[in-house]
Amino acid sequence: MSLINQHIILKSDSLTVGYTTNTSKTVVASNINFELNQGELVGLVGVNGIGKSTLLRTLTGVQRELFGTIFLKGKHLHAYTNMESAKVMSVVLTEHIATKNLSVFEIIALGRHPYTNWFGSLNKTDHTIINTVMSQTNIEDLKHKKSFELSDGQLQKVMITRALAQDTDLIILDEPTTHLDLYHKVSSLKLLQDLAKNTGKTILFSSHEIDLAIQLCDRMIVMTEHEVISGTPQTLIEKGIFENLFPDDMIVFDNNTKNFKVKK
Repeated sequence: MSLINQHIILKSDSLTVGYTTNTSKTVVASNINFELNQGELVGLVGVNGIGKSTLLRTLTGVQRELFGTIFLKGKHLHAYTNMESAKVMSVVLTEHIATKNLSVFEIIALGRHPYTNWFGSLNKTDHTIINTVMSQTNIEDLKHKKSFELSDGQLQKVMITRALAQDTDLIILDEPTTHLDLYHKVSSLKLLQDLAKNTGKTILFSSHEIDLAIQLCDRMIVMTEHEVISGTPQTLIEKGIFENLFPDDMIVFDNNTKNFKVKK
């Protein structure tokens, strides 16, 4: 493997995603080709119902691809065991924590599960890592709070911190800004941007916050009705991808301000 390829964390090759039943296949998106490099913040965007969650479920191995190949650090995704995968890729979903009585420390400690013994006991290294990642996300003061005591924004930071504690090269988040107000949406995405830059981890997240993703991401994956295209925000703007993302009867994309505007 070349030195360049060593920095490719996630790659799709002629990928087709969708659903399979006993009698038919439903294609959601096809011919998906992208490479995500070490230390990049990547936003996956598109209109509602376009298939962002389907693509994320496929990339995380929750459902099988219909065609094509997914490579995780140069290795076929399905060649990993569950435990091996958990040491390379961590996933943050929008679902709520099952046990509301867990403390913040206990939630974050769950990220160390791939490395602990059969009893799940934490050693000195685990404690050091947990304390370090809490410092990175600035939530040390929440350490002993129960999850039911947290705001949505605080809980999202805790889940991101748990993923950091898992110490993987790739972190995938499904709609991390859901239920947050504008300030906390920006705060969460700025945190992800800083973490990608400072830790060298590749962070992929799906979002409806296209304007924010354009401003903060190193790379974006845009799902449209006809294609899935990847590139830097500036390259995608120059190609006119965002101008055609939505019907133009109500909103338009301004190439100069890099924002969507209500059509007058």
